[in-house]
Amino acid sequence: MKAFSQAMFLASSGSAADLPPAGPPEIAFAGRSNVGKSSAINAILGRKRLAFTSKTPGRTQTINFFALGDSARFVDFPGYGFARVPKALRAQWESLVGAYIASRDTLLGVVILMDARHPLTPLDERLVNFLGGVRTLVLLSKADKLTRTEQAAVLKKVSAALGTEVRLFSSLTHQGVEDCRDLLERWLTEPPPQAARIKNPR
Repeated sequence: MKAFSQAMFLASSGSAADLPPAGPPEIAFAGRSNVGKSSAINAILGRKRLAFTSKTPGRTQTINFFALGDSARFVDFPGYGFARVPKALRAQWESLVGAYIASRDTLLGVVILMDARHPLTPLDERLVNFLGGVRTLVLLSKADKLTRTEQAAVLKKVSAALGTEVRLFSSLTHQGVEDCRDLLERWLTEPPPQAARIKNPR
């Protein structure tokens, strides 16, 4: 998709009042801290450092917006679930992300990153429940760390548990990158099967 090659940073929001006005369709990315979310965004967009990656878990606490030309946006949620993050900061995450989801008619769906070696943690399941009926795609990141047999087993396990689209993914080897691009292009060009927005996120 040509728009993917036109990606550029648009805005960063640390509170609901700072969210940029809704515009073109948006696809959001969510995942535990240091799960490889920013690296996945960079790989999908064919860029090296558009989305900032940090070795310090829980460091980024803003929602970052990236314009894909005039036709779409990627939205990078702050990482969640880092053990050292105070409860107040976790509550801030839920408040900020919840406000975004509840107010965004243009949200097409959320890409959830899970570590392929340790998927479906209680924090992952909490995020899935928090998103409610929002359309989701699960990327099992760092899949290059697993053998082919292990990859097949974890893909089957997570797909059965969640009943949603699940893909093996590696920003390092680019496994699953093209497949993910193709799926997200379909999200941007085809109407969703159901509303991708929830009014009262939990």
